Amino acid sequence: MSLLLSNLDLIRRVPLFSLLTTEQAQTIADSVVKRRFRRGELVVEQGRKSNALFILLNGRARVLTADARGREVILAVLQAGDYVGEMSLIDNEPHSATVRAEVQTDMLILGRQEFARCLPEGSSLAYAILRGLVARLRNADRQIESLALLDVYGRVARTLLDMAEDDNGVKIIRGKVSRQDMAKVVGASREMVSRVMKDLEERGMIETQESGAVVLKDRLLSD
Repeated sequence: MSLLLSNLDLIRRVPLFSLLTTEQAQTIADSVVKRRFRRGELVVEQGRKSNALFILLNGRARVLTADARGREVILAVLQAGDYVGEMSLIDNEPHSATVRAEVQTDMLILGRQEFARCLPEGSSLAYAILRGLVARLRNADRQIESLALLDVYGRVARTLLDMAEDDNGVKIIRGKVSRQDMAKVVGASREMVSRVMKDLEERGMIETQESGAVVLKDRLLSD
């Protein structure tokens, strides 16, 4: 990264900001700070908030998620011009994945308030669409993590938990759970899903009611 380049020059080189007017780009340039991340250093951490947008100027970073045992799945590799942190800034939720610098990497950092000025109004349709897209991306991250790190039992259990709603402290899926649809979600055969569901029921972890609704028991919720 050349010291002769101004923040405005750097902003103009980032595809994310390519359509900004000169005035808008200068506003962003006045707000960003530059930071160098060492190889192996965390940029953002899964489950936490950083309240900033991180834009790679050079170098390389990995987006990854991990389970409780520390097993990791790489979701993406970021290069110059890529950015991270926008999902958390849009929906104000913790990061869905960890980002780690793979080599020495220089970044521009834009704070929450400055980023918010670039967004449409919170009551607008555009902002509602943004939040909807972020929700889909978070679900996709969870699905990738499940497919990579969980066995079929774990994937079925997680899907049941995602489908359930709370009814006075009871987790219940009111509609009939289609084994075929479940199989497509968890990436397994219908027969395998049926065996898993039967086993969960025999072990007292779920209960299928006459209406077809499924009640999730405490044992499933705590495992």
